[in-house]
Order: sequence, then C-alpha cells, then structure tokens
Amino acid sequence: MEKMNVNEIMMRNVSLLSRLTPEEVNMMPNVEAPLPSVEQVKQIINLAKRIIFPDYFNKRQSDETIRSYHIGVQLEEMQQLLTKQIAHGLQFCENGTPFTSKREVYEASEQLALQVIDALPEIKRMLYTDVQAMFDGDPAARNYGEVIFCYPVMNAMTHYRIAHKLHELQIPVIPRIITELAHSKTGIDIHPGAEIGDYFAIDHGTGVVIGETCIIGNHVRLYQGVTLGSKNFKYDAEGNMLNIPRHPIIEDHVTVYSNASILGRITIGHHSVIGGNIWVTHDVMPYSRIQQTKAVELQFEAGLGI
Repeated sequence: MEKMNVNEIMMRNVSLLSRLTPEEVNMMPNVEAPLPSVEQVKQIINLAKRIIFPDYFNKRQSDETIRSYHIGVQLEEMQQLLTKQIAHGLQFCENGTPFTSKREVYEASEQLALQVIDALPEIKRMLYTDVQAMFDGDPAARNYGEVIFCYPVMNAMTHYRIAHKLHELQIPVIPRIITELAHSKTGIDIHPGAEIGDYFAIDHGTGVVIGETCIIGNHVRLYQGVTLGSKNFKYDAEGNMLNIPRHPIIEDHVTVYSNASILGRITIGHHSVIGGNIWVTHDVMPYSRIQQTKAVELQFEAGLGI
C-alpha cells in the first residue's frame, strides 16, 4: 500500500470540508445569531435545583432571612441567564418572529424569563408532589433526601417541569436542550410539550419515552422501558407531516408496568393497570387490568422443536 502524504491528505480534506454544500446551506442557522449555550442552560437548571430544593443543593440555613438572601441572589442570576438564553433561542430560530432589533429581542426575552421565574413556586409545588409519590410507592426509599438526591426521576422531572413552562411560552430550542440534558443523563426521554399532572412517579426509569402530545393525569406511575408514543403520522396535501395530537391520554391513578408500549391517541381510563411487555393501541376503560396471555409451555424430545 502506497504511503499517504500527511500534508496532501490534510489540505485536500480541509478544502472539501470547507465547501458549503446545498444541504448544509439549507440547514444552517442564521449566521448572525448567537447560538444557545448548553453550559449556561446547565447553570440555569442547577440554580433551579438550589432554589427549589435549598436544603439539599445549598448549604443548609436555619435562619430564614439568610436563606432568603441566598435564594434571592440565585434567582437574580437565573433570571439573567434565562433572559440571555431565551434571546439566543429566539434569534437562532427567528423564522417568522416579529422582532426588528436585538434590543426588542432582549426586551421580549426579559419578559418571558420573568414569566418563568413567576412560575417557579408552582413548579416547586408539583416537584414536591413527585417526591412524595416516589417515596410513597417505593419501599426501598429510606427518606425523602434519598429520592431527591439519588432517583433519576427527580432529575428528569426537574428538567421537564421547567422545560414545559418554557414550551408553554413558545420559547424555541431551550426546552429541548433542557429535556435532552436529562435524557442523556437518566435515560428518561420526556418531550417538554407533554402535560403531566401531580404526584407523578417513574420507578427505575431507564428507557421511558413520553411523547410530545401525551396528557398524563395525577397519581400516575410508570416503570422502566414504558413507551407512550405515536402509532403513525398524518400528512397534509403537500406531504408535510402534521403536528397533531398523536400520543396517549393517561387518566388519574394509572400504573403502567415495565416495557409496555401504549401507542396512538388513545385513552387509558383512570385506576387501570397495564401489565408489562404489552402493546396497547386501543382505548382502555376505567378500572381495567390489561395483561399478556400466560406463557404456553411446550415439551420437546430429542431436540425436536429447536
């Protein structure tokens, strides 16, 4: 084999990789817009954890005045970071946005960031119901701190509940960055558009998928490997995929066991139990118990049946 020339190979590939292909031009962001920062989004979530769970992610403060001082400083930092990242997200995905100047973008972003800050007490309330649901439903949990510190569902739900508020405010990109950070760390994939009620629990968590248009009620528990997904997609006359409700509705007090797949815009009625390793594509009445058929045992002799 002929020995390759380092300089020749490097220069040729620099030239090739520097050319703008039609596909690349079609997919390029606005070249003048700043890109959102994943690292700063991580900072926002870390600040949120310290604000929402101050006794766990801050140095504990018994004096409420000192505690309020620390939370105030963190809240101000969070608001500033949020404003900047929302502005970057709006500029990054400026398709059809009405802004005429960067100043206008930042003014709008500041107002959006303040709406997120204003939602933090409610987000905190919901997250504490999630902690309670995990603790009440898991005999292995020794105390609340173990749930908050160690359980992947709390990491995923903190990310999700903040991202969901951003999604409600129609802020682009940033909600997906937030939920994908949790997805990569926990294996729990929750789209920020999903609607999830109080006292939500995911036991173990690995491989759980919750689609964009899912609606989940209160006191719902999922186990590992559960998919709440879509069954098929619909298209308009031009062949463009339609973003319409296509994921399940899970009513209150439903339990879904491991590796069940619930697909399509169907409703799982309240107080139902969905067994493991089941494919469900039809509505389920309230108080139902759906489980797979019992395994059939067959006996073979002399290797027959292999």
